[in-house]
Amino acid sequence: MDVILMEDIPELGKIGDVVKVKDGYGRNFLIPQKKALRATTRNLKKLQHEKQLAQHRSQRAQQNALTLQEKISSLTCVIKKAAGETGKLFGSVTNMDIEAYLKEQGLNIDKKQIQLTEPIKSIGSFEVPIRLMEGVTATLKVEVESEEK
Repeated sequence: MDVILMEDIPELGKIGDVVKVKDGYGRNFLIPQKKALRATTRNLKKLQHEKQLAQHRSQRAQQNALTLQEKISSLTCVIKKAAGETGKLFGSVTNMDIEAYLKEQGLNIDKKQIQLTEPIKSIGSFEVPIRLMEGVTATLKVEVESEEK
């Protein structure tokens, strides 16, 4: 019996694979538990259609991420914080500060996407990577300046 897997099954295959299984295994276990569908022409066409839709969604998301990457790369984030005479900040610049700046610019980026390894604690120029999606990372220029008293 040929079945289309609806979820990953170790030793058998991944979602969407068409595999040959014994009749009893397919009829008594996989199909009743909704882990597989019979590989009929109708189900195969439906699977093909769903794969195409998923591919289109993925391409659209990739295109949006690339557009967002260009916007972010063209920005320069200037943050003013209180600092000592040596250039060391009294506080620090964190993901939340950068997220707030991006929201002001009209970009909806979550702070978890900002890949700041540790908070910025000194005055200067920094490049902060922002992971937009798998394989697409933008770099934001961050200028930290001393606050005038």
